[in-house]
Amino acid sequence: MKTLAVTGGIGSGKSLVCSVFHSMGVPVYDSDSRTKSLYDKCPWIVQDIESVLGRSLRDSSGSLDRRLLASIVFSDAVMLERLESVVHPYVLKDFCAWREEQSRCTWNPAAGEVPFVVMESAIILARPLFRGVADKVMLVDAPVSVREKRAAERDGVTVDIIRGRMSGQTLLNAYSDGKIVPDADFVLVNDADEESLRRKVREICPVLWS
Repeated sequence: MKTLAVTGGIGSGKSLVCSVFHSMGVPVYDSDSRTKSLYDKCPWIVQDIESVLGRSLRDSSGSLDRRLLASIVFSDAVMLERLESVVHPYVLKDFCAWREEQSRCTWNPAAGEVPFVVMESAIILARPLFRGVADKVMLVDAPVSVREKRAAERDGVTVDIIRGRMSGQTLLNAYSDGKIVPDADFVLVNDADEESLRRKVREICPVLWS
């Protein structure tokens, strides 16, 4: 099966696009949630992370303390790179196994003539390891100010807090500001309402693989 990677920054509408694909019968691999499940199912991954970061990362129950891990890598590029060097190969292997499972499922022709799966990932354009598994990439985008306001309202927090979260997505922010042309096959501009974005997804399905 072909793979469409769907990416976008905080507040872009990436998850909404993926939910539309899912409603049309397209299998969607949520990289964030699958990574979290790997932490729980594969304790050796946590051991490898502790080894490269040089410290214990367990909570009182012996599980990975995700808040502690986030606090370590959030503002430390070196630690983040070490974490990704361990986790990303496991995620890639998990995705490939998952995609193979989906190839045995019955395809819904309403999503187009060519069977495909979606990989939802915020980092695929910045990480060559994952870019290699995608046949095509779709960027969901909007002006930074729109994304900030949308995410703040969604999460019930201030725009300043959202800006702090977005600070780690420099490449995606540069796309939104028009400073860099994205290496994507499709760009869905999400600067209107939800129904407008849903319509764009439905309309693009027939030409995804043409």
